[in-house]
Amino acid sequence: MSETDLFQRPPASAPVKPVNAGLLYALRLTIIAQAAGLVVAGSLAGQSVATDGAMAEPHVMAGMLVHLVGLLQIVFAVLVWRPGRGAGWPALASLALFVAGMGQHFTWEMLGAHLPNGIVMSGLATALLIWSWSPGASRRR
Repeated sequence: MSETDLFQRPPASAPVKPVNAGLLYALRLTIIAQAAGLVVAGSLAGQSVATDGAMAEPHVMAGMLVHLVGLLQIVFAVLVWRPGRGAGWPALASLALFVAGMGQHFTWEMLGAHLPNGIVMSGLATALLIWSWSPGASRRR
């Protein structure tokens, strides 16, 4: 190998394709649905406390809907990550939201655990929502 070979530029790499737009859009929709569901569930929880449990059943139903949307969100986040070669942390964050949602079902009688867990879920959903609409979400890794 000669000295000139050491200082030559490497060949230009092929242009990087963005993450599949359809998969990213589906992930964005599920993130929006989950964030909106968490807002509704939180609102119903507050109303349930204020009305001595009169709104407990709608709160539980909203929580179940958030949980089901969370399953879809995991699927789309994994599809954006693995075949789409997008960021991997949203798949882990979506899984964490799902597990935290399961925790909500087990701690419904313990407000000392249920309420902080719901706040953590709202924060994580907000972080996912902000990321999903950022330009970095469509870049391949």
